[in-house]
Amino acid sequence: MLLVAVSGGIDSMCLAEKVRLEGGPFAIAHCNFCLRGSDSDGDEAFVKAWASSYGITCHVKSFDTLDYATAEGISVEMAARRLRYHWFGELCREHGYSGVAVAHNANDNAETLILNLLRGTGVRGLLGMKVSGFIPDPDFADIPLLRPLLGMTREDIEAFAAEHGLSWREDRTNSENDYKRNKIRNLVFPVFREINPRFVEVLNRDMERISDEVNVSVIPSEARGSHTKTDWDTLGLRPRYDNYTLTEEPWDGTQPVKQPSGVLILDADKAGEYVEGTWEQGDWIKPLGAPGRKKMQDWFTDHHIPADEKPFIPLLKSARDPHHVLAVIPYCIDNSVKVTSHTKRIIRILSAAQ
Repeated sequence: MLLVAVSGGIDSMCLAEKVRLEGGPFAIAHCNFCLRGSDSDGDEAFVKAWASSYGITCHVKSFDTLDYATAEGISVEMAARRLRYHWFGELCREHGYSGVAVAHNANDNAETLILNLLRGTGVRGLLGMKVSGFIPDPDFADIPLLRPLLGMTREDIEAFAAEHGLSWREDRTNSENDYKRNKIRNLVFPVFREINPRFVEVLNRDMERISDEVNVSVIPSEARGSHTKTDWDTLGLRPRYDNYTLTEEPWDGTQPVKQPSGVLILDADKAGEYVEGTWEQGDWIKPLGAPGRKKMQDWFTDHHIPADEKPFIPLLKSARDPHHVLAVIPYCIDNSVKVTSHTKRIIRILSAAQ
């Protein structure tokens, strides 16, 4: 039985209707992030009414998103993302749902690509979202995450909604340009559309081609865990190195500084602005506990990383010096960002592959 995330907007109502028409059993999960006052409550009431009209189980939870973001020292967007996926995982565990379906579409995928390019990215950031993956939460990283609408553009979704007489709720903040994604959507994409009315499809095809070129495979849950190179060859798969979560959070200095297994912890203030990427010629690191600077090429050789796997290992790099590697995920961090008793904020990187 599938759990479908429904906000009440046109995308999620399209997803809910498509799943309903397929006839299989499913339940709905609605997050009230309490960020838009009566509008948020109106969204909740709307989703509840739709589910009730079809006799569909509807789970609803309210979050104090602003307080959580402040306490964790993260953005409101990151807070909402973390809260919703963790709750989705809890629901799946409690009720035995087989996975979670979300309403990401082709336009969302194109927006993500542009954002990744603007902040700096390696191959990983060019691949876009996948139709299937896993919940991005360390506690529930084995629960499938599905994106059935990823092949549909916003125009496709609007046409489906009109054809089926769907109602939905409009989020007035979507027209505001306070967030980076909204600026891309509202200011940049109209210019792209003037140049090529089908630019969304073009960008999505480009991401598919890049993904095919680098031969990135999704590892099924039964194949995940700790494997040797021989194991991967037997499975016919590449390690899913990009399956990790990155969070920023406060640090009180009382917890042990030693890096736990499968987790990298960096001093966020020492790291400063950073970008997520992959290996490029000229990259270097001063590994924690080792003397001097080392070229990443030499680091890979020292750690017996096969040449065909180097392009897939995610790196956290300094925005001030894009060749300065702050972390090799999930292996080690740079000496300059080690956590000490004076650390106030940390970056925690948890690799689900560990």
